[in-house]
Amino acid sequence: MEDIIDRPALSINGFIVLALMIVLALTAIGVGGEITLPFVIILLLILGTGFTIINPNESRVVTFFGRYMGTVTKNGLVWTIPITKKQNVSLRFINFTSPKLKVNDSNGNPIEIGSVIVWRVENAAKAIFTVDAYQEFISNQSEIVIRSIAAQYPYDAEGKTSLRGSTGEITEKFVSELQEKLQIAGIFIKDAKISHLAYSPEIAVAMLRRQQAEAVLFARRRLVEGALGIVDDVLKHYKKQDIILSDEHRIELINNLLVTLTSDREANPIVNVGK
Repeated sequence: MEDIIDRPALSINGFIVLALMIVLALTAIGVGGEITLPFVIILLLILGTGFTIINPNESRVVTFFGRYMGTVTKNGLVWTIPITKKQNVSLRFINFTSPKLKVNDSNGNPIEIGSVIVWRVENAAKAIFTVDAYQEFISNQSEIVIRSIAAQYPYDAEGKTSLRGSTGEITEKFVSELQEKLQIAGIFIKDAKISHLAYSPEIAVAMLRRQQAEAVLFARRRLVEGALGIVDDVLKHYKKQDIILSDEHRIELINNLLVTLTSDREANPIVNVGK
């Protein structure tokens, strides 16, 4: 397979060539002659095929009967090699939004995932000649990469890399892998992010309950840890005040403090007035 490298094609300011063509036409008309005039007309028609208009951040890939002649990136009215095919290639940044894909994460849970990719053509010749249709190539390769990344990580996990919790790391890996695959087509990836991430509808309710249970468990754990810290501070306070508690009173104090601090309802004090 031929390795095509982007190179500049012959290009001249179109207005200069247009002015020369007008001078040539006027000269031919002034001189006259049945032989000279038809020849000049044919020459002008051939030269006219070399004109093209290029907008900012656009390029023209020039081929002459199947042979790559170069790429024109100069803006405005440009004249290049006549009788050539000039293919327009945009060099602007383009947003590509992938469809929502249904894949399995590393735990085997079915999830829905989608992405947004910001890209542009960096090498126009490679984009045209290396792959058949570079926009379709980008779409296919982005789907392959997003499926691969989704299969490597869990949807959500505490204390390790996950699709939902490690956005920066996932984005960096996504851009790196996608750039590696699209470099062959002369495509530059500026950014790529996950735009949609959710459990599939068939397990969404069950996973929501699981997340709620984990959140409640985590909150309870933090509550108990805080309560034990307070109990420890109270016991240290009694010790500093030289107040000696019997084992029975110590256990009762700890029990009352834990019940008060970890209860979902406000404590109702009971006053013992005796008999």
